[in-house]
Amino acid sequence: MRVTSKGQVTIPRDLRELVGIEPNSEVVFTVENGKLVVAPKNDPLHEQERQRLDGFMATLRRLEGTGDPSIDADALMGMTRDR
Repeated sequence: MRVTSKGQVTIPRDLRELVGIEPNSEVVFTVENGKLVVAPKNDPLHEQERQRLDGFMATLRRLEGTGDPSIDADALMGMTRDR
């Protein structure tokens, strides 16, 4: 399979049908373990992963600015390693 000068490829029909990519539907591109993965946008696994990521990012936003700036990296490493 070749990639055109515009970066386009044709996904074979049997593969599209196998994973549920229908004509004029949207797809999502991700990189997993160094491989490009194409999946239908409405893929339940993708939605589940997106929700997990959104939850994680929300947690990070809530934690932003809550650390103690008086503790340096060496002290922090000592506290977490010497349990």
